[in-house]
Amino acid sequence: MNSPGKDLKVRKDPWARFEAWRYHPAINKHSNIRNLIPGFWWGVGAFVIAIGIEKLLEKPDDHGGHH
Repeated sequence: MNSPGKDLKVRKDPWARFEAWRYHPAINKHSNIRNLIPGFWWGVGAFVIAIGIEKLLEKPDDHGGHH
């Protein structure tokens, strides 16, 4: 059985509203990792494309490969 004093203390907690988002069912470690992975693969793809374009547009070395 809950005591009335304990319920009053919980309701008057000034940080309760700032902590409430942590316990939302849509926000948890598994969903955060699952939502991170597509962005990671988009980043890898963009990196590969950028390197490919850089190599394609690279000017040839005029020194003949020696100092």
